[in-house]
Amino acid sequence: MATDIDVVTWPDQATRLAELRDAGLPRLILVEGSGLPLVTSDPLEDWIRVPADTADLELRIATLRRRVDESEEVRPEMDDAGLVRFGDEWVALPPVEARIVGALVDEWGSVVSREELGRKGWPDDSVNGRNALDVHITRIRKRLRGSGMALRTVRSQGYLLEAAGG
Repeated sequence: MATDIDVVTWPDQATRLAELRDAGLPRLILVEGSGLPLVTSDPLEDWIRVPADTADLELRIATLRRRVDESEEVRPEMDDAGLVRFGDEWVALPPVEARIVGALVDEWGSVVSREELGRKGWPDDSVNGRNALDVHITRIRKRLRGSGMALRTVRSQGYLLEAAGG
């Protein structure tokens, strides 16, 4: 489904522009008159001075739409039954591994410490030493193969769950 792009005129629709920015919605600004061009670093925003050729306007909208669509990251989702979904793929996990992966999904793209994963994997503090987490990390890596996700080690810090190509 193509992303909707709101088109607003500047400066006439300054209030609407502010609302779109606050809502984080993509927008194309039609700049009227000969004032200074808008300076923006927001990937959800572009502008063109009017009057503009219809082909130029359509190209700006298409380019903005493509930029927005490419920036929407797919994130994994975890359910209560231990099923982790990523895009069209899914992996069923046993309880301890589901709790560990759940902590990683909650912090998608960020490092989670070994200590935190140990607390999540064994909330009743029944883990039998450092080796238990290592064994489950190895099993999780094997289970995630082909899922589009990868579990990376960040030396001396913990683990990072990210897209396999990341």
